Amino acid sequence: MEANYIKIMVESLEKKRDILEQIIELNRQQKLLLQDPNLLPDDFEKNMEYKSQQVDRLGLLDAGFEELYAKVRDTLNENRAQYADEIQKMQSLIKDITAKTNTVQTQEARNREEASRKFADVREQVKGVRNSQKVVKQYYQTMMKQQTYSPQVIDNKK
Repeated sequence: MEANYIKIMVESLEKKRDILEQIIELNRQQKLLLQDPNLLPDDFEKNMEYKSQQVDRLGLLDAGFEELYAKVRDTLNENRAQYADEIQKMQSLIKDITAKTNTVQTQEARNREEASRKFADVREQVKGVRNSQKVVKQYYQTMMKQQTYSPQVIDNKK
């Protein structure tokens, strides 16, 4: 029974590694989206939504792994030699997962900075549009207040 649990733990770590690879790719896509001057909010939101789903899956895998580990911890510690290959594989996967997690954190920090810059630029554009609208409105109001004079003809004949 414990052998099945250990096999499931290894599979869980492999799935976690695969999900982290997907998140790394999504972060690359997000970076490209943020650098695109014609970014559509829907595209960015789809990327964020899919990434959120992957993070939720990671949470479930972590919880499941912790539960299984709690069940087989004693067996693993007592029979280290018997499960040496599985333990070594899990250690290798955990190292890989840790490296990928660090990559994701670095990408997230960079994308957060890029998003802040992008949103600041958008705010500036919105301010520019508002100022332009204000100037146009003032011009229109000024023109409407001016009195119109009937055309006058100057007679230079005497």
